[in-house]
Amino acid sequence: MSSAISARTGRLREPASDVVVGVDPRRPSVPALFWAADEAARRGVRIRLVAVVQGGPHLIGDDLPGHSARRARAASALANAEGFVRELHPDLSPATELIDGPPVTVLRERAADAALLVLGARRPHRPADALAEGSVVPSLAAHADCPAVVVLTPEHTQIHPRTVAVVADDTPEGRAAVAFGVREAQLRRARLRAVRVLPPSASARGDDDAARRLLRECEQTWTQRHLGLDIVAEVLNGRPVEQLVLVSQSALALVVGRPPDVPGTADWLDPLIHGLLRHAECPVITVPTPLRADRPPAEPARGLLSPS
Repeated sequence: MSSAISARTGRLREPASDVVVGVDPRRPSVPALFWAADEAARRGVRIRLVAVVQGGPHLIGDDLPGHSARRARAASALANAEGFVRELHPDLSPATELIDGPPVTVLRERAADAALLVLGARRPHRPADALAEGSVVPSLAAHADCPAVVVLTPEHTQIHPRTVAVVADDTPEGRAAVAFGVREAQLRRARLRAVRVLPPSASARGDDDAARRLLRECEQTWTQRHLGLDIVAEVLNGRPVEQLVLVSQSALALVVGRPPDVPGTADWLDPLIHGLLRHAECPVITVPTPLRADRPPAEPARGLLSPS
């Protein structure tokens, strides 16, 4: 696979490989470390643990002791995370980075050269918490240059059949999500469950039948292209977040495509993704649209959803 130019930095970069994990210096997420370590082992790639400390060496006076204490706490969190990963997968050799700066800026820069960015999250106590100004997880879930994995709860590995769920529709976001979901399902030897959610009023307009026909055609196309992959496609009726939360209760992960960044909307987050980050019962993977230049693109097939 050839090198590519980073759209954001303009510099030459090697093909993405690392699984990058944002380590919260205050309380590292054990489920996120589990998820990232397992994923790196499945892919046969390096895991990179990154802790970011707000501020930097330019601080003076009363700010210095506080910054030094934050760095010490972050260094301890990194060491613990590295030890945890090595215990889980002795063959992995984690790389660690302790960096001063704005967490969103630093982690997004690291994501530009990553295969995946993995973030731990806790459910917000108040609705406003999920979109609080400067909130690291929503910003990266919306704008990272690589797929971002937000781990609120562990995977449902005890539920069978093992299933990767994907939000599928005939849009660039849907195609990107399906392309990523196919690979995840193959890596995990799991079933791919492609879901489209329509409002109850869609049945009266005839949209429901049309969507079902489209997904059936797509299911046949995916099955032909990915022999041996168990694929099921279905249309659900109801409110999208509510229906997808139900789907997430029996999934290893839920994959959803996100629209391209729009200039001047740095803190904007798609309402569907916003709702899933608050309520999903499995890890949520947001996939950028379009797919990056160093990834195989989703090949269109006569207007149908088509994973590469």
